[in-house]
Amino acid sequence: MEADTAEDIEFLMEDMDYIPGHFHLDLNLNCDPAGPARLRLRDTYLKQESLRGELEAEVGYLQYAVRNLLGLLAFHMERLDTAEEIFRGICKEDPGNLNAWANLGCVYDKMGRELDTAECVEKVSHLMGLDGGGASQEETRLLAARCLAEQAYVYPHDVELGSEDVLRERLTAALSHYNRALHYGGQLIPTEEKRSWYFKMATIYIRLDDIVKTKEDSEYSRLSHYNKGLKLLKETLKSEKTRNKALAWCYVGVMLERKDEFDTVPMSVHDCGFSASDPLSCFGTAINLASGDAFTLNLLAKIFFLLGKHEMATGICNMGLNVLPDPEFNWQAYCTRAKINMMIYVRELEEAKYSQGGLPDRQRLTAARQDLDKVLTVRPCLRTHLELAQVFYYMGVDALQESLLVDEAAVNSALVSLSHALQLELGESLPDLHMLRGRCLLLKGEEQNAADCFKKAMELERPGSRDTTALRCLLQALVALFIQGGPDPNLTITQLELWLQKAEEMYPEDSVKAELRRLYRTHTSEVTELSRALIQTGRLSLVRRLLETLVPKQLVKKKAALGRSFSYA
Repeated sequence: MEADTAEDIEFLMEDMDYIPGHFHLDLNLNCDPAGPARLRLRDTYLKQESLRGELEAEVGYLQYAVRNLLGLLAFHMERLDTAEEIFRGICKEDPGNLNAWANLGCVYDKMGRELDTAECVEKVSHLMGLDGGGASQEETRLLAARCLAEQAYVYPHDVELGSEDVLRERLTAALSHYNRALHYGGQLIPTEEKRSWYFKMATIYIRLDDIVKTKEDSEYSRLSHYNKGLKLLKETLKSEKTRNKALAWCYVGVMLERKDEFDTVPMSVHDCGFSASDPLSCFGTAINLASGDAFTLNLLAKIFFLLGKHEMATGICNMGLNVLPDPEFNWQAYCTRAKINMMIYVRELEEAKYSQGGLPDRQRLTAARQDLDKVLTVRPCLRTHLELAQVFYYMGVDALQESLLVDEAAVNSALVSLSHALQLELGESLPDLHMLRGRCLLLKGEEQNAADCFKKAMELERPGSRDTTALRCLLQALVALFIQGGPDPNLTITQLELWLQKAEEMYPEDSVKAELRRLYRTHTSEVTELSRALIQTGRLSLVRRLLETLVPKQLVKKKAALGRSFSYA
């Protein structure tokens, strides 16, 4: 029976211009993990959590795109019952959803339910008109268009998109699928549904513009993306849906801010009638359109937050909370406002460290805590616990020197929040959590426990990561542990050797050397004492690595050249 089903599927695929379902798409999700499987599981889980929030924003047929993707994620997390429930729910609400029927068939195949798999194959065949059934050509083309649009939605939400080149591929694939969907559906696609696709395509062009402007051919490739994106936003402005219109005006403002980055004003600015338009007036129009809709205001606040327009984002959050102050229904506004306060505090802290500003306003920490406390009562999730722990951490340390503990109760509260986060699903897999936990323990004088946390954070970094923060903290913890002495200093030195070797395998050579230079510069006397101990115990290779980082590159080259000249003699 299984062989017959496979033959049926292969027979169908031979005559298909497109293939329904998500499991055949060229996604990292559908391939073997490029890195550790547990990190893939973590990324998939976090993607699932973010999509649940996006589901609230989607209406009409695009909600099925989100739900089909949620089913795909559930499948890859080995939650077959959840995946089946999601796909069956779509099939019940939208019986013509090709992707849902095809996806459901894949789930049944995985479960070994052959009869149910065959039924799904027959349903897909019937909806596509491959069995000579009664479906009209117009109906099959519209179903095909929606199938392709749903598949297009998936690509930007793939996992393991750390590389700009891979992200660019996924965004380009999404645009290709949207264009094919528009070709298949043509005039059969309802106008508002088509405009929702235009909006998705416009946001993809904006993301591509962000990527290609750092490339050598940026002027040429950016211009094409810019013009297409702005024209699609112009079409979206005709939407009858206030939410789409408000978001489109916001993005038009973003595009108009970018027009000065080109040598000449892109022609689409003139073609679309925006020659005399000001970005701020576009933003104002967007805010006015959304003024009575808390959810749309939250979406606008998120955009402005990501753009770094923190004051504007805060004002919009306040507007949303005036419309809907109940945290149970408007927790997003509280979360965004807390993130803004934290980000501004950290920025002010960094500026103060370099004497570029005054002391950071610690009232921002209090405000962030109050907002997160409200969210925690209605939505105790992993991210909320982690963000609250970060607030407590900064409350517990000196405003300028993070190494100074000023409020142990606050640091203890941070550790409690982190323990709650660790108990939640996949909390153990977040490197940021272990980093923050290590910093808290370091403040409390628990250097070895802190070092273990930093090691865990390093292990959880994705392969190819260039973020050496965990290594920096680990080196500081181990040096502090060595200076304290203890029954066996050699154990600390062994840890240092082992993890420095691991770091050289994980990170680029220059990055490791930069961290060693930083360590010497900030802990000169401690590193000098460590070097003496290393020499006494005969660990000369580690001493050499420490000292090499202090020698300028030019001197190293001169010494090498001098060595070669002697060898030739």
